[in-house]
Amino acid sequence: MATTSSVCCYCGVGCGVLVESEGDRITGVRGDPAHPANFGRLCTKGSTLHLTARAEGRLLYPELRATRDAPRRRASWDEALSHAADRFAQTIARHGPDAVAFYISGQLLTEDYYVFNKLARGLAGTNNVDTNSRLCMSSAVAGYKLTLGADAPPACYEDIDHADLIFIAGSNTAWAHPIVYRRIEDARARSPGLRVIVVDPRRTATAADADLHLALEPGSDVALFNAMLCVLITEGFVNRDYIAAHTENFAEVERVARTYTPERAARITGVPAADIVRAARRFGTAGAALSLYCQGLNQSSHGTDNNAALINLHLATGQIGRPGAGPFSLTGQPNAMGGREVGGMATVLPGHRDPANPQHRAEIARLWGVPELPATPGKTAVELFQALDTGAVKAVWIACTNPAHSMPEQALVRRALEHAEFVVVQEAFRGAETCAYADVLLPAATWGEKEGTMTNSERRISRVRAAVPPPGAARPDWEIAADFARHLGRRLGRDALSTFAYRSAEDVFNEHREVTRGRDLDITGLTYGLLETLGPQQWPFPEGAQTGQTRLYADGVFPTATGRAHFHATEHRGVAEDVDEGYPLRLLTGRLRDQWHTMTRTGTVARLFAHEEEPLLTMHADDLAGCGLRDGDLAAISSRRGTAVLRARASKELKRGQVFVPMHWGRGFLSSSGANELMPSAFDPRSFQPELKHAAVRVGPASLSWRVVAYRRLNEDAADTLAVLRAWMGVLDYAALHLFGRDDTCVALDGAARGPLDAKTLAQLDRLLGMASPAALGYEDPARGISKRVLVVSDRLIGARLAGEVAGARWLKEVMRNGMAVGALRPWLLAPIASSATPAAARGRIVCSCIDVSEAEIRAAVAGGARLEELRTRLRCGTECGSCVPELRRLVTEAVGARAARAAA
Repeated sequence: MATTSSVCCYCGVGCGVLVESEGDRITGVRGDPAHPANFGRLCTKGSTLHLTARAEGRLLYPELRATRDAPRRRASWDEALSHAADRFAQTIARHGPDAVAFYISGQLLTEDYYVFNKLARGLAGTNNVDTNSRLCMSSAVAGYKLTLGADAPPACYEDIDHADLIFIAGSNTAWAHPIVYRRIEDARARSPGLRVIVVDPRRTATAADADLHLALEPGSDVALFNAMLCVLITEGFVNRDYIAAHTENFAEVERVARTYTPERAARITGVPAADIVRAARRFGTAGAALSLYCQGLNQSSHGTDNNAALINLHLATGQIGRPGAGPFSLTGQPNAMGGREVGGMATVLPGHRDPANPQHRAEIARLWGVPELPATPGKTAVELFQALDTGAVKAVWIACTNPAHSMPEQALVRRALEHAEFVVVQEAFRGAETCAYADVLLPAATWGEKEGTMTNSERRISRVRAAVPPPGAARPDWEIAADFARHLGRRLGRDALSTFAYRSAEDVFNEHREVTRGRDLDITGLTYGLLETLGPQQWPFPEGAQTGQTRLYADGVFPTATGRAHFHATEHRGVAEDVDEGYPLRLLTGRLRDQWHTMTRTGTVARLFAHEEEPLLTMHADDLAGCGLRDGDLAAISSRRGTAVLRARASKELKRGQVFVPMHWGRGFLSSSGANELMPSAFDPRSFQPELKHAAVRVGPASLSWRVVAYRRLNEDAADTLAVLRAWMGVLDYAALHLFGRDDTCVALDGAARGPLDAKTLAQLDRLLGMASPAALGYEDPARGISKRVLVVSDRLIGARLAGEVAGARWLKEVMRNGMAVGALRPWLLAPIASSATPAAARGRIVCSCIDVSEAEIRAAVAGGARLEELRTRLRCGTECGSCVPELRRLVTEAVGARAARAAA
């Protein structure tokens, strides 16, 4: 047994982990008590990382196809990279360097990012290198640069412990950044005077836990923040001395803010004027105000203005550069910050330089030993796929990201990947939807198998260490990029052999360090050795420093031409597309607690489906009825770009006129691209970040009356079974896959169609599920379109397929989930309704994934008067990672309220 210190690969909190392994197999993971980001805590996703570290479902060897119509075949690394280099070189020779592009990822390590950026700009000669961080944090980047002068979050996690007010905007922190939220809970327990304000259209777990929830209309953030500034000005809460000494352009911002009275903002935002005043007064009187914000501000067609308007509040009150105070952007991906450091976006050069600045280009060209860097602006994410669609970009290299799910306007993205002349996909997981479009498929190492560094939301650089070697022929991403550069360099007649002659990730890091010298993020004093000795460190960490810098701008000096922060005047602009008669509802999107991005990793862990097993379309109960739907019906949701079919549920989280769909489900687990099928490609003109949070939609019944449900216990060929099921899903009008089980993994297929499928098609499904055995029990009623089949082996239910009549399916699922002996249940297996005496009653939704405690069990306990601590003691829920605690608290509060209402009646 070996233990390796590393970092979690999910969100930007950057939690330290201790990876347990035996030989070449990862066997466990736990939080690292010594890491300052989490002090040993992990969320549900991080605590199950070891369950994703299996060879099943991984890409193990390079594959290529000579033509688009040919199947891919296994190839050697040299053959695959030579083929890719030939095609890229030919494209550059015929059409110029801007006919190729690289689309990379905030999940890459800093070293990976650095080599790809150097490959694109320094060798291929194009600025067409962008990242999925464009979808995540580019508005935060633009907002920081516009106001404070550099892309540098000035605050840190420690500030949570010192704040009097925590102002959370556009972030369901309790679910999206659970370990940060644990720290907020701790701070509130220690400091009864600490107040939390949450700005969010939905009453999320975070909003329900707040002292004040400002449930604004989508796209109205600027109006809200301007109105708060108006109150701060008129009631004398602004810090005029700080403004005069350290800022510029306040007069213009003050003029605009005074026009946003609370009454006017209330009409725009839907937030009562009294609540706007209350929030502003709390901000203005706080000894230390800390803002936490994420995609709700960033993923907008005016995301930069959203960020700037919030930062204006901090500058106006001097709430920056002090313990507990500052605007703190919570990074969505684990290394989005590291990618920004090395210039991993089309709009940034290494060391926070500007590709439009000739001096900055010359500096990097000199450091890289190349004659010059390209001056033509690179294409950002949305522009890149639009260019693939039109043919302006002909060859694309996609690494560690899944645009065939994550990008908006999925119909365009799929078409673009089909139109592209040449597509390389560098990926760890075969199930990523983008793999289907690859002409060359390259197996990459992933979490637990890589060496390098990551930078988290608070500018803290941590060492990532390999616990085991990658499976098969998979290689580290930086190594693949460097090897390809050497192949491409030979074909372009350029010396890439010495320029990309890295022997290790540490070699890459040392070159990256030098690129930061004299810049705001200077890390020339930081080495792998120091990270081993001192532990994770924040930048800047210049040569000669003893430690990193905890907070920025304590001296009131900013990295601008004048040394002053810049107030940026903003105006309310609304959303990219508004509702109308044809599309009267506002679609909101967001994250769930236990899933991550496009589910290529979390989608392999059965217990992570237990909290939410399918992507629900949630809406206000009145809207549900108004759309002709009942709770649990299948609904068709359409925008101006496409349609998806999802199961509808009533929700108290949403106001009338709003619907919500989680962003995680795509064609890997659903018969459509889910939420991103519906999203527009509109983006912010400064940050180029698309509006992934809002679309105008209509909702109605899907009218799919014929149902099919199938369950199957999985074995070593789980990835193959899932792959064939995904292919079969195309015969249905609606289909959703999910995993279930705990120690053993099972798969569930839930589907629907307008009419019964023929017997041949159902027989095909039975073969795919391994249920064509003569030992299977069957029932057929062709006249009613009913067909059922179950397979029992050694008195255990191995598989079930119900078509036309699916009543009782839930208890069959529970029998399989619990591995129960069938025994006396056998006569009921094909019955429409289970015996009331059966012990296999469905448990329903799981709230505590760590301990496996259901919502029904918790509700029963709180109905009997149990409070939070009693739940922890009696059921043990909330005693492991703590991600379920906000929901437990809500269930207790609801029960207390219900008892009070009954008593009053």
